[in-house]
Amino acid sequence: MNSSVSALPLPTLSPANEALTLRLPSSLQLKQQLPLTSALTQQVAAHRQAVRAILDGEDPRLLVIVGPCSIHDPESALEYAGKLARLAADVSDEMLLVMRAYVEKPRTTIGWKGLAYDPHLDGSDDMAGGLTLSRQLMREMLLMGLPVATELLQPMAAGYFDDLLSWVAIGARTTESQIHREMASGLGMPVGFKNGTDGGVGVASDAMRSAAHPHRHFGVDSQGHPAIIQTPGNADTHLVLRGGHGGPNYDRASVARVHGDLTRLKIPARIMVDCSHANSAKDPLRQPAVFNDVLEQRLQGDRSLIGMMIESHLFEGCQPLSPSLKYGVSVTDGCLGWDGTEELLRQAAGRLRVKRGIQALA
Repeated sequence: MNSSVSALPLPTLSPANEALTLRLPSSLQLKQQLPLTSALTQQVAAHRQAVRAILDGEDPRLLVIVGPCSIHDPESALEYAGKLARLAADVSDEMLLVMRAYVEKPRTTIGWKGLAYDPHLDGSDDMAGGLTLSRQLMREMLLMGLPVATELLQPMAAGYFDDLLSWVAIGARTTESQIHREMASGLGMPVGFKNGTDGGVGVASDAMRSAAHPHRHFGVDSQGHPAIIQTPGNADTHLVLRGGHGGPNYDRASVARVHGDLTRLKIPARIMVDCSHANSAKDPLRQPAVFNDVLEQRLQGDRSLIGMMIESHLFEGCQPLSPSLKYGVSVTDGCLGWDGTEELLRQAAGRLRVKRGIQALA
């Protein structure tokens, strides 16, 4: 975990009102330094297809995106991934567990922007090192057999680890962005668009319709050159309900309303519920209640609910950045601890098995 690609400084003195630039390695350079084996490439392709099969109703399992709100410490992230890999194997008959490996964090104003930006947590913003470390960590998770998910916030950063991902989120603040819709239309994996921060789903519905179509847009190629990017369109998108300023939107009435809206727009009714954020009133310990409510709706026959998202780390809660951090505790949003997460998912798998057994007898 000690290899890195160094940024190349441009030794140009700029006036005080101009930005200072530091040249980064290209995404191709980093992928060549930290490549995927053919076996891992095939594994990623299989995981993507498994997610698609769930979205399309061909696989009856529940899709669960679970892991830290953000990754800040490689050691605790890999310990969590090891635990998740073992649990994933135990519940694989009823659930597809995907490791949440978020290395970029949107900020309303200012703050720590994530591992890819500031891996040393000290404001030094070693982005070359952050991109390298992010790719290394995701590759290690793949070696454990886990599918990997992240939120793609900065389109220019996406090319550094897009080949590792089986699922991608577009966040509530960026779902409205044309640039992110264009990016999603060219991604080779399923994409979940979150509803807007106001709780409405109109913006996300527009995003899914846009991403389904081909686009030509400005971008950067794998060698770092400005380019015209032509995308094929992405049919594997879905909606992620995360609540809004008015409160949660995971209840039966909200889900039914969203289902109707999607159907009227001729968008496949594929809905994931984010158990955190406004749906849990930002209380991480309320996530199990949200999860179980959505699970009950699914058990009662709502097949539009294809999955859930959980913010979870080794230990519950969160902490501010400081020189002395507690191990395995989030430095961004509060998380459910591992023990509570494991209990929740094992109990859910048991309920799903009972339901399947009853259906088999019917």
